[in-house]
Amino acid sequence: MKKIGFLSFGHWTPSPQSQTRSAADALLQSIDLAVAAEELGADGAYFRVHHFARQLSSPFPLLAAVGAKTRRIEIGTGVIDMRYENPLYMAEDAGAADLIAGGRLQLGISRGSPEQVIDGWRYFGYQPGEGRTGADMARQHTEALLGVLQGKGFAQPSPRPMFPNPPGLLRIEPHSEGLRDRIWWGSSSNATAAWAAKLGMNLQSSTLKDDETGEPFHVQQAQQIRAYREAWKEAGHARAPRVSVSRSIFALVNEQDRMYFGRSGQEDDSIGFIDDKTRAIFGRSYAAEPDRLVRQLAQDEAIAEADTLLLTVPNQLGVDYNAHVIESILTLVAPALGWR
Repeated sequence: MKKIGFLSFGHWTPSPQSQTRSAADALLQSIDLAVAAEELGADGAYFRVHHFARQLSSPFPLLAAVGAKTRRIEIGTGVIDMRYENPLYMAEDAGAADLIAGGRLQLGISRGSPEQVIDGWRYFGYQPGEGRTGADMARQHTEALLGVLQGKGFAQPSPRPMFPNPPGLLRIEPHSEGLRDRIWWGSSSNATAAWAAKLGMNLQSSTLKDDETGEPFHVQQAQQIRAYREAWKEAGHARAPRVSVSRSIFALVNEQDRMYFGRSGQEDDSIGFIDDKTRAIFGRSYAAEPDRLVRQLAQDEAIAEADTLLLTVPNQLGVDYNAHVIESILTLVAPALGWR
């Protein structure tokens, strides 16, 4: 059995060909798609975060709104760039959103991806320390966030507070019990996957990773997941970890599907470079009739290793079409693979 959700980048453009032409459209349609996905029986509604782009950016108002409009579905991110984040303010926002959602938040965080602007986090007021990199700063922010999410007091109370304080040092409020165990790290390498395991974070692995062995993408990603689980075991954590992978998967069941994706299935992995220095492998997409799709997906080693699959959706095609994409996978593909 697998949990199956969707992952939306929340693109918007004023183009007449887009059904998502403004930031308001992207936000409101994201809420509507989460509601529709819950009604269809999907397990998760996840959203990508990009700054300085015509995409979803500040995640917590959206997560809170989705939490208020749904009752069962997991609500998450994939991922928040921690180079931009104030860990304490983020803990407040996350705690509030999680309480509104009744403890359904699943926060994916990471060092981030290639950006729209040069060192965009500098405009947000953040600067790595002497001899440190942006990646170092992201990990520092992450460790601070994990610390305060434990709910332990650390701040010295005022002797003359506006309101009475509980005894002892004060913690970040609102605190949402259990959120610390629902933090995921978006990893592109085996080493950072092992680092995330040691800190007790769940693992998110997307459709690209560092090309570390030259093998097919799904094989390398499966190796990454196994390395993560081994590091988790060595760390001695009490709870079981969770692992998600994301894929572009389209079942071609009508003429509209074939028009959009019938000729666009990328049947092979591709190679590129991140930040002009890191060789990366990009996983293939899947677009085929359901029976052929089942045969193809059965060969994907990383999907087999993961407990959660996130379907990347073409959000600019509108809520109704994206609900159809999700429903096709849930009803025509997942049962044949033993996922449901």
